Amino acid sequence: MKMNRKLNWMLLAAMTMAFVQCKDSGDDVEPDDENELITSVTLKFTEQGTSSVSTFSYKDADGDGGNAPTKFDTISLKPNTTYTLAIELLDESKSPVDDITKEVEEESDEHLFVYTPSPAALLTYTYGDKDKNNYPIGLTGSAKTGAAGNGTLKVQLRHQPGAKNGTPTPGSDDVNLDFQLKVK
Repeated sequence: MKMNRKLNWMLLAAMTMAFVQCKDSGDDVEPDDENELITSVTLKFTEQGTSSVSTFSYKDADGDGGNAPTKFDTISLKPNTTYTLAIELLDESKSPVDDITKEVEEESDEHLFVYTPSPAALLTYTYGDKDKNNYPIGLTGSAKTGAAGNGTLKVQLRHQPGAKNGTPTPGSDDVNLDFQLKVK
């Protein structure tokens, strides 16, 4: 008798669960905020006190992966010199060309440029712009070279929607490039 009662309760529970349906909440799921497609990165170094501009570019028509870049300049700067550094980002896979720089500026609270020289003594970068939360952006800034030498300048654009805290840690890379750097 006890066995029959347990079996009846289990059968009732199973039938109840079979008739329960998931109900649509009606809320649309927001797609993840995707990384930008960037096919061209241009660094513009303007020597302080002059109108002398040195421009260095990276171009990869199909973006990260796939075909090799068609252009990857070596950055060549004077020693012990201060420059204003500005960066330009384009998506040239579209017609007309999409200026990603404007998008980064509009969404500055979700983006952070990180400039990392190696060795560190080759160049010191100081941010020249901040977002609405007073965190650095890196679209413009100051670059001061050290003594002559060779190394690299890693240029990263960190995509940090909802997580930007002024550090490079949260988020993912929209750009991650290692330019050869010559200070001579």
